[in-house]
Amino acid sequence: MITACIRKEQCKANHLINVIIGKNSATVKSFKHHKLNVFGKGADNDEKFWNAVIRQTLINRLLVKEIENYGILKITPEGKKFLKDPYTIMLTQDHDYDSADDDEFFASGGKTSSADKTLFALLKDLRKQISRKENLPPFVIFQDPSLEDMAIQYPIKMDELLQITGVGAGKAQKYGKPFLDLIAKYVEENEIIRPMDMVVKSVVNKSGLKVYIIKSIDRKVPLEDVALAKNLSIEDLLLELESIVASGTKLDINYYIDEYVDPYHQEEIFEYFHTAETDSIDEALKELGEEEFTEEEIRLVRLKFMSEVGN
Repeated sequence: MITACIRKEQCKANHLINVIIGKNSATVKSFKHHKLNVFGKGADNDEKFWNAVIRQTLINRLLVKEIENYGILKITPEGKKFLKDPYTIMLTQDHDYDSADDDEFFASGGKTSSADKTLFALLKDLRKQISRKENLPPFVIFQDPSLEDMAIQYPIKMDELLQITGVGAGKAQKYGKPFLDLIAKYVEENEIIRPMDMVVKSVVNKSGLKVYIIKSIDRKVPLEDVALAKNLSIEDLLLELESIVASGTKLDINYYIDEYVDPYHQEEIFEYFHTAETDSIDEALKELGEEEFTEEEIRLVRLKFMSEVGN
């Protein structure tokens, strides 16, 4: 079921889970993925269960989060072998961590099967401290998928931080050190055996595409023309732009936004993200009104916000 949704390798974990459990989010509808024959096929299990499944595939290196493309899941060579010749993998299901009895399931001594909840909470607290000091929304520092990946991979060096979802050189240099210090201390105190100590991570080099996109935007080339030149859909290009901006690079797409997004809409969306607790498009659509605003408008102005305020 998972592989049927991911064969084109365009999905993030949350989107994938929404399709599997039959959750009709705005993104699912925009992709028309509610019409897939796998839509809702996994509704007998909840989001926690499918999160556990995906995390286990990440740990077993059947899937990887694409670092250069904002957390999109990719099938590894090992994953392709698994599809041809499946074998049994033990799964530890996510539990209700609000219960004190579930402490045994937290990561300890390298026995984690998902994101380390304790570390994730510490990272979120640190992000909140920095966001207050910088007077910025928390997600401008690092987004939740980045913190979650840190709580799975336990990076303690700058080059390891650059392998984390949504973290590029600019963002790592600007905000990385306190997070690395916190993780290093946590790893030492809890005697964590890190996945990065056991696995050499391979990264797809997409720098050529990114350089082309950045240079095209500097020349104010319409986004449709950029996408066409590289055989990308607008959705693919938006994902690339989000990846570039999330990693700390500043992009000026005002020339495009000014042509396609009403100035009052721009102002309203920009102000929304100034006070928002999350950068979620679904939450923004809900708050601003799906009848008045489009997902593409919000994504474009969110790019402007992240670039101008965060970078």
